[in-house]
Amino acid sequence: MEKIIEVKNVTYEYTDEEMKIAVLRNFSLDIEKGSFTVILGHNGSGKSTLAKLLNGLFKPTSGDVLVDGINTKDEETEIEVKRRVGMVFQNPDNQLIASVVEEDVAFGPENLGLSSEVIRKRVDDALKTVDMYEYRKSSPHHLSGGQKQRVAIAGIIAMEPECIVLDEPTAMLDPKGRAEIIKTVTQLNKEKGITVVLITHYMEEAENADRVIVMNDGEIIADSLPKKVFSQVEKLKNVGLDVPQTTELLYMLQKNGFNIDTDVISIKETAEKIKSCLEE
Repeated sequence: MEKIIEVKNVTYEYTDEEMKIAVLRNFSLDIEKGSFTVILGHNGSGKSTLAKLLNGLFKPTSGDVLVDGINTKDEETEIEVKRRVGMVFQNPDNQLIASVVEEDVAFGPENLGLSSEVIRKRVDDALKTVDMYEYRKSSPHHLSGGQKQRVAIAGIIAMEPECIVLDEPTAMLDPKGRAEIIKTVTQLNKEKGITVVLITHYMEEAENADRVIVMNDGEIIADSLPKKVFSQVEKLKNVGLDVPQTTELLYMLQKNGFNIDTDVISIKETAEKIKSCLEE
């Protein structure tokens, strides 16, 4: 399949008290167009640094990040990179700048120099996509956390990116808000074909992804289908990560002598596995 992002032998260092600290070293990764990739890892694993490298917010110390073949180091094409890869952060308040929802969503398209007619249509379409159109005249600061984050996502959608990178977008939300955001990004991927890269530490948010990548100390330690990754229970626990509750249940049954696999995630599949095991 065609690649939208290529990370090639990237090292990223920052200086702390005159010491150079490498967050990523000789790191490589490809993201395919139209895919839904989830990147997991504990704090300090390098996943948020990677997110910022993917749309050019951070520049590699060495190596290259290519977006549709465009090198993020090239200052002349920086706007093109950001048009192709939109970024949604953890705290929506940091992305909301206007006093009215529709004005906030219009900010990005206005910076692209689009006509008022095109901007109007993009804003309306984006707000309808995230189910926030009825709030278009509201103040963002009167919305719930989940609603604010959906407005932030609408602002990115209105720029019509090919890819959206979300850096722990549900970390500050309650369970209802988290569910709203995951439903929204899943629909963007499945219905609109937008490439999604979701950085998170909530295991259940990875269930419907095409691919799950687990990072630890700046390296990829697992990269496969969700059920294949989560079946590696000991490996994930060793780097401080949990697994979905369904996988945990099967794992505990397996440890207690039951002949049962752990390579399922959904509640329905888990129930079927347990039923089959008991019938043996």
